[in-house]
Amino acid sequence: METLEVTGRSVEEAIEIALDQLGAERDQVEVDVISPGKGGILGFGAEPARVRVTLTTPPSGLLAVAK
Repeated sequence: METLEVTGRSVEEAIEIALDQLGAERDQVEVDVISPGKGGILGFGAEPARVRVTLTTPPSGLLAVAK
């Protein structure tokens, strides 16, 4: 199973980045939120959201190649 740790402005953005990198759909991964991040004031003190995304089933493209 492939695992990525990704950051983004929000948890949803971080998940989307990871899905793009894995070439997977949301139902093919398990998501652990490491840090939800925080907005800060006018961007100062902001922290990005961090998620760990683990591929639980192979992306459909890989499934076709394996057959």
